[in-house]
Amino acid sequence: MFNFVNHKLLRRQQIKYQPIGLVLVVLVWSLTMGLFLSQASTAQTASTTPTSAIGTVDAVPAQYNLGQELYLENCSTCHIAIPPAVFPTQTWKNLLQDSQHYGAQLQPLIDPPRILVWRYLSTFSRSQQPNEQIPYRFANSRYFQALHPQVKLPRPIQASSCVTCHPGASNYNFRSLSKEWE
Repeated sequence: MFNFVNHKLLRRQQIKYQPIGLVLVVLVWSLTMGLFLSQASTAQTASTTPTSAIGTVDAVPAQYNLGQELYLENCSTCHIAIPPAVFPTQTWKNLLQDSQHYGAQLQPLIDPPRILVWRYLSTFSRSQQPNEQIPYRFANSRYFQALHPQVKLPRPIQASSCVTCHPGASNYNFRSLSKEWE
């Protein structure tokens, strides 16, 4: 009987300590995961290039770098490549599909480069409002006008006139402005 009583007491003590043990295990696991996630996010933040050193329109994730390079390679040979957000996605889609490009006959991009350029442009372009006309000119682009609210723009607006205010535009750097606009 004495053995049975000791066994019963021992069993009660084990039950009493099990919730404490479970809480300790969960606490240690949570602290470990928190530390791991903290280090992972710090490493990711540390590797991010500061905005001032980007030199392009926006930082582009690695998966879109090739699409951006192909866009610049194909478009900036004839004119200044403009940021994708200047026009809505539908404008870019139509421009990629049409061999008639503002009066010039172009050799259309073929897949896979066309797909890579499309992924880049569609990801970084803006959405079109429901009743908005598809703009093909800067003057008709709602986003372009919003970015230049106090700027007296020449008529007609041409991509080559971007260099007046954005001296780095030919290098796809629209962040740097001329002294007049800084």
